[in-house]
Amino acid sequence: MGVEQRVRALAEEKIADRPDLFIVEIKVINNTKIIILLDGDNGVGIHDCALVSRHVGYHLEEENLLDHAYNLEVSSPGLDTPLILDRQFAKNIGRNVTVKHLTGDKVEGKLLLADEESITVAHQVKAKGAKTKKAELVESKILKNSIAEVKVSVSFK
Repeated sequence: MGVEQRVRALAEEKIADRPDLFIVEIKVINNTKIIILLDGDNGVGIHDCALVSRHVGYHLEEENLLDHAYNLEVSSPGLDTPLILDRQFAKNIGRNVTVKHLTGDKVEGKLLLADEESITVAHQVKAKGAKTKKAELVESKILKNSIAEVKVSVSFK
């Protein structure tokens, strides 16, 4: 079993009694840096991250899986981290998002719906050629396979 698979197994073992928590991503960089991104249906706290970190770190040392120094980071995905999993989309329904299409086009609006294949976003569109500059609120269904990334938008207004 490789390092990444063992780290995933250990992290899943630790959160097995917490169905509200889930692993977003595990990265092993040059076998010297291990990053575990945790999230939860109601968010994830620093205490949860610390418990997973202690559990994974302890077992990596006990099993002597890595014979050199490494850095273990356990955290929640930051605001700059794109949404990846269906559970992340579901928990962010009602929030503002920025959707970047594979074509480079961007859509900013409120995430209304999300399923395995698509998301629906309500956003403002200015009518082309109209004499008024009034924007109209439209709902766009966007296929996930046409999306480069989706990030939650934060407004400080």
